[in-house]
Amino acid sequence: MMIKKALKNLNLLHSFEAAARHQSYSKAATQLCISQAAVSQQMRKLEENLATQLFLRKGKTMLLTQQGKTLLLATQQAFQIIEKNINEITKEEISGSLTISSTQAFTTLWLMPRLSQFSALHPNINIKVMSSAHFENLKEQHIDLAIRFGPQVTENTDSTLTCQYFGEDPVYPVCSAQLAKEMSFTTPDDLLKTWLVSLDKPGRYDWPTWFEHTNTQGYQEHQQWTEVHSTDMALNAVLNGHGFTLAARYLCIAQLNSGQLVMPVNIPHPNVVQRYFVYDEKSAKIARLNVFIRWLKQEMDKETVTG
Repeated sequence: MMIKKALKNLNLLHSFEAAARHQSYSKAATQLCISQAAVSQQMRKLEENLATQLFLRKGKTMLLTQQGKTLLLATQQAFQIIEKNINEITKEEISGSLTISSTQAFTTLWLMPRLSQFSALHPNINIKVMSSAHFENLKEQHIDLAIRFGPQVTENTDSTLTCQYFGEDPVYPVCSAQLAKEMSFTTPDDLLKTWLVSLDKPGRYDWPTWFEHTNTQGYQEHQQWTEVHSTDMALNAVLNGHGFTLAARYLCIAQLNSGQLVMPVNIPHPNVVQRYFVYDEKSAKIARLNVFIRWLKQEMDKETVTG
């Protein structure tokens, strides 16, 4: 009877899986596009249905009880089986091509290194990748999905298209681990001892704003500047020991986790980077689009800095 009651509303299990995976009600709420209070209420209801405690609060983190860990494993396995079988049922509808557009930095640093993982899961979907820093006309250029970043995405998106927010990332000053060993960087002022790499059009994520935010004096007189066109070029420079650059964490997550890049002055830029999917909900490829969007969100959700 208790099992039937728990399974009566599968939405509770879907919300539980997100909350348990993130160990955070607020992050689960962002992923599910509902309020944190709604997630909290759903988890209370699920625990009541099961007559079992699933979470323990520790600060802002929601830790899983042993029963919660068991349920998380079960729900993830169940949803994977459901998704696999749905994919089989709708194979003809999902099979085909998708054209994806995003910035050069995102396609080069994040998407392309992981695309083989998607192709292994969905060999029947062919991906074409385009790089652009502009707000393209999706219909005219036959783009199925644009992955866009920043504070002006919504206002620059055609009102007939869906603009779906899927989280945000902090921007940090990063340098190579080797440079951090050779020189001591403990305060924001210390960054003025070396080269600073900047985009030629940095927008809101610029060095002056970061220095003002950290109350650093004298940055206006700094002479060692290198300007580049995109963040992938900037990160390539600093990976090879050429000072610091400002980068959104998702763009250099692999290098941070591997220890190639470090954040010795761990103060984020005051402006965060918002992420959006832009697409046509009425597209004939919507099932295919949803497969790709779900995969990308899951990949970004599970990535954290381990160092």
